[in-house]
Amino acid sequence: MVAWMGNIAKITLPTPFSVGDVNVYLIKGDALSLIDAGVNTQEAWEAFTYQLSQLGYIPDDIEQVILTHHHPDHVGLLEHLPEDIRIYGHQYCIPYLKQDKDFFTSHDQFYFQLFHEFGVHGDVETMLRKWKAPLKFSSKRPLTHIVNEGSQIEGFKEWRILETLGHAQSHLSFFREKDGTLIAGDHVLATISSNPLLEPPLVKGEQRSRPQLQYNASLRKLFDYQITMAFTGHGTEVKNIHSLIERRLKRQQDRAMQVKEMISEKALTTFEICQNLFPTVYQKELGLTLSETTAQLDFLLSLEVVEKVVKEDGVAYFFAK
Repeated sequence: MVAWMGNIAKITLPTPFSVGDVNVYLIKGDALSLIDAGVNTQEAWEAFTYQLSQLGYIPDDIEQVILTHHHPDHVGLLEHLPEDIRIYGHQYCIPYLKQDKDFFTSHDQFYFQLFHEFGVHGDVETMLRKWKAPLKFSSKRPLTHIVNEGSQIEGFKEWRILETLGHAQSHLSFFREKDGTLIAGDHVLATISSNPLLEPPLVKGEQRSRPQLQYNASLRKLFDYQITMAFTGHGTEVKNIHSLIERRLKRQQDRAMQVKEMISEKALTTFEICQNLFPTVYQKELGLTLSETTAQLDFLLSLEVVEKVVKEDGVAYFFAK
């Protein structure tokens, strides 16, 4: 049974992804707001409307949707919501929600170039299709309003918008100072670490982001806020978020040092390191595993404890100093 926690209700929806169910949140205030919109499947829509009815509402009652980020399991049901609804999100959501053809042309080129630099071998076109496959569960419903840190949202003014990039280049979290409540999206999860995902820049040709470094900075940013409860995009709520963040940062550094040890005797490509780290799942989850591998290498490069050498063929090798 769905229940209100103050003026917040958690609605849990099924997804076809390995992460499992996704949480969206209905928030009563000056406007009835929905945080995130699940995945675009009939099963998710039926679960959403049923749980919404348990709270005494129908989809037409929702006045606005506020997105934590652009990933398909957080935006898909926008397709089914009323035409006049307001949709708020980070500007990086725009090309994904518009299904912008020019952006996706440069999107594919970005990943093909990365595959080459990483030393990926095999059928890279099939690999990229698998990487992009979740987009079929997304939405083609554009934003009506762009927001970022410092913006205010109509009917949602008691919530402060925090830019928390790393897991996604569009990721926003929302903090309510009066009771220390955080809507964390996928920035912090209770039982698993969020993947800092490799995503192309908005403008073709710009340097790629370093999502692990962004993510670490976004985690540390939360130390500045007195958070008593974090509502998450997947799984249960988090109460002692600062201690959890400390553990996650320590664990990430430990993982990076394992990668450093791996390349202490022989220089390896990103793909070779990925295969060593994830020997049983890298083919099935290439996007996640390459992102995780690159995350650790970016972190080690920032510490200046490894070196990167790009050979004449454009393939990069890493070795520990």
